[in-house]
Amino acid sequence: MTHLATQFPVFNQQFIAGQWRDGRDGSVLQVTNPFDGSPLAQIVQADRDDLDEAYRAAAQAQVKWAATGPAERAAVMHRAVQLFDEHREAIIDWIIRESGSTRIKAQIEWGAARGITLESASFPARVHGRLLPSNVPGKENRVYREALGVVGVISPWNFPLHLSQRSVAPALALGNAVVIKPASDTPVTGGLLLASIYEAAGLPAGLLSVVVGAGSKIGNAFVEHEVPKFISFTGSTPVGLNIGRLASGGQHLKHVALELGGNSPFVVLADADLEQAVNAAVMGKFLHQGQICMAINRIIVEDALHDAFVERYAERVKALKVGNPHDADTVVGPIINAKQLQGLLEKVSRAKEEGARAVVEGEVQGQLLPPHVFADVTKDMEIAREEIFGPLVGIQRARDEAHALELANDSEFGLSSAVFSGNLERAVRFARQVKAGMTHVNDIPVNDEAHAPFGGEKNSGLGRFNGDWAIEEFTTDHWISVQGSPRRYPF
Repeated sequence: MTHLATQFPVFNQQFIAGQWRDGRDGSVLQVTNPFDGSPLAQIVQADRDDLDEAYRAAAQAQVKWAATGPAERAAVMHRAVQLFDEHREAIIDWIIRESGSTRIKAQIEWGAARGITLESASFPARVHGRLLPSNVPGKENRVYREALGVVGVISPWNFPLHLSQRSVAPALALGNAVVIKPASDTPVTGGLLLASIYEAAGLPAGLLSVVVGAGSKIGNAFVEHEVPKFISFTGSTPVGLNIGRLASGGQHLKHVALELGGNSPFVVLADADLEQAVNAAVMGKFLHQGQICMAINRIIVEDALHDAFVERYAERVKALKVGNPHDADTVVGPIINAKQLQGLLEKVSRAKEEGARAVVEGEVQGQLLPPHVFADVTKDMEIAREEIFGPLVGIQRARDEAHALELANDSEFGLSSAVFSGNLERAVRFARQVKAGMTHVNDIPVNDEAHAPFGGEKNSGLGRFNGDWAIEEFTTDHWISVQGSPRRYPF
């Protein structure tokens, strides 16, 4: 009997090599609701032996899976989509309770995870090789596109279901096996819930394991282990840089996809529709309390519109409901944990110390941090330089369009971005000069579509997710040359 048979009860075990069981480490991870502190799960954590078992089982199961016909692999994906639909409310409820998501955000995340699963169902039939001519008489060059083998996925706590599934679904569909290490704050929605879905969808045992353990104990080993050929990581830039070093500097070289930090600029040019820009800036900043790598980090407004924007934006933000994430009208829910909250409070204090002017603020209640909006922000302030990952934002004044572009590009990050203008082609010209992996015209920087390339530049990461780009990432080329007639050699 799978967990799905009982509508996702509390998950208190690991899923390793096809078995639901305790980890061998002995320590217990207490998973709690960030809004009210209520217990959600108690999981005996995994150690390196558990990790090794997961990887070995994955390697063994992957060979047969890669040889399975595309229709069979696609069928598993389609059954997973069906389960997403049948258990939609239970999945959304888990996202709300474990990650502190508002209902709006949880619904968006459910849809995104479902969308990449459905897109991945088409991948088995979309993989194709190539025939290349040869300069050698009688020779044919064939290029086969093949699964990499075993993929290790390290997922974050902010969009745990989707940011695991964004790698898991394509990898499995293309003939790989997967081992997930979810974030300790969200082991259920980041991994165990997916294991339950795939088990019920008929995925053969061993192809997917979820190893819940402390990063200090199994984090490096997860990357350095000889079995995985590819490590997919979503998280902070410092951790991502370390993973890149481990993947390239050890005894076993790995492919890596790193989706790291962001500092998204939201640029409002003087000819923009003020009301629409304000509405977008509210959504793009405060969805999931701003705990999104793509969330607006810097609002940059051209001088002629700046004062009106600040006034209207502050008015709109003050009206946002802060509270219980289960309530349908709540916009800002809890911060994920106490450490994260403390870091945000320090950023608030530093912004004031550096001369930023608070135009919206409020008092902390438990894990709830109300929106904070700062004006008179300059590019050298911490609130402009660093990724915020919370409901804080600074507004910068740009002298003109050229200055707005300069401010937008003045960052070590380059994930997502947005520009608002009443002239679409002017906005496109501006967008093409932004040094980022993604720029959205007259929309928010928080965008992710299952068929469009997702990824960043500079210190925001390497590689692209979704669609054809995922097919490229999770497979490799194998050149097979065929000498059809005897070749004459010079000696």
